[in-house]
Amino acid sequence: MAQSPSTTQEFDTPTPAVVRKAIAASAIGNATEWYDYGVYAATATYLTSTFFPGEMGAIGTMLGFAVSFVLRPLGGFVWGPIGDRLGRKSVLAMTILLISVATALIGVIPSHASIGVWAPVLLILLRVVQGFSTGGEYGGAATFMAEYAPDKKRGKMGSFLELGTLAGYSAGTAFVLILTAVLSEDQMATWGWRIPFFVALPLGLIGLYMRSQLDDSPVFNELEENREKRHEDPSVFQQLKTTVVDYWRPIAIMFGMVVALNVTQYTLLAYQPDYLKNTIGLSETQGSIVILIGQMAMIALIPFFGAFSDKVGRKPMWWTSLIGLFIFALPMYWLMGQGLAWAIIGFLVLGILYLPQLATISATFPAMFPTHVRYAGFAIAYNVSTAAFGGTAPLVNEATVDGTGWLQFPALYMMLACVVGMVALSFLKETAGASLRGTEIPEQHAGPETDVDVAGDQANRTMT
Repeated sequence: MAQSPSTTQEFDTPTPAVVRKAIAASAIGNATEWYDYGVYAATATYLTSTFFPGEMGAIGTMLGFAVSFVLRPLGGFVWGPIGDRLGRKSVLAMTILLISVATALIGVIPSHASIGVWAPVLLILLRVVQGFSTGGEYGGAATFMAEYAPDKKRGKMGSFLELGTLAGYSAGTAFVLILTAVLSEDQMATWGWRIPFFVALPLGLIGLYMRSQLDDSPVFNELEENREKRHEDPSVFQQLKTTVVDYWRPIAIMFGMVVALNVTQYTLLAYQPDYLKNTIGLSETQGSIVILIGQMAMIALIPFFGAFSDKVGRKPMWWTSLIGLFIFALPMYWLMGQGLAWAIIGFLVLGILYLPQLATISATFPAMFPTHVRYAGFAIAYNVSTAAFGGTAPLVNEATVDGTGWLQFPALYMMLACVVGMVALSFLKETAGASLRGTEIPEQHAGPETDVDVAGDQANRTMT
């Protein structure tokens, strides 16, 4: 395996303004993706009546959510190696466009009453396109952001990608709440629910423009220069083979960590509105308010958790989150069943306990792979795990709660996922402050500062 570039090698350090633009360009794609999830969850009742009429309608709507994850692994296997070979920027331009167009088109699908079975079929097809595109979007955005961020501030900078997650989901939920307040129930059921889906298109176009204004990451450009000097020209298939064969260990570790991460995320953010409405008797508006209050608190706190991980490391943050969720999941789910005020408190506690994971994704996962396989390694591990356990979480929770009547099952599911995450975390190497440059797996080193450290520190001081 090739050695990492010398620490004395010259390279351009991005200016603070360029770093901020890279962060914004990365985050808006994630915000667009999660805006779709927020709108989908908040309009679930209207989607059910429009596309899945009948007693099993709610399951059909959850299936529409879950099916978008079926194509995510394929998207990871396709987009990831392309991003490692041709660059992060070109792939990210395509994925954000596909996500936004697929989301907007949901708003124009005729109802089941108009075209019969073709209505749910078209919905499922658009969710598949969205899922395939997302398979390349998230891993690429996190990689792009991590490679632009200064090493000593990667946790803080990376947390803004996940702020985009929460902001996008909250915006979708809030928009639906506003429409519900100003439109009649009949207007919402017939055409009002479609309006939020259309907003995804301008969001995607803004993101596409922002990404077009940036060069590829300095870390990737350095890799390309070294490839040219060595006359290397690997094919996309060779990129994929190298990733899977040579880096199966970090892929397996990330897979386990993502089980915990995404079972929690999709239970709390995607399934929770339906849970609050159908199982503990809150109205749809009350359930949305619970989620919105929790998300606003998480948005306010997430940069602080990201910055704190730069000081204490990623692993302590993850251990705190996984152990905390394991201990408090059952008590908080019981508490949420006691009424609106208690539901807000219970959701807040679980959301804040989840933040140490969420805030550090973009700092932790890209650092598990070297530059030449970073995009693919992240995309494959993340999306295969998400498809198997994250995207299916709402469906599993819905079916089990309906079948057994046990309202605390989502808490147990989260606890089991946290156990899987703890096992995987025990094999993770700490990478806080490590350089992402070169073709060796990054690793935290103690010792004299290198030229890379000095340059990163200078950028950090300028940004702060």
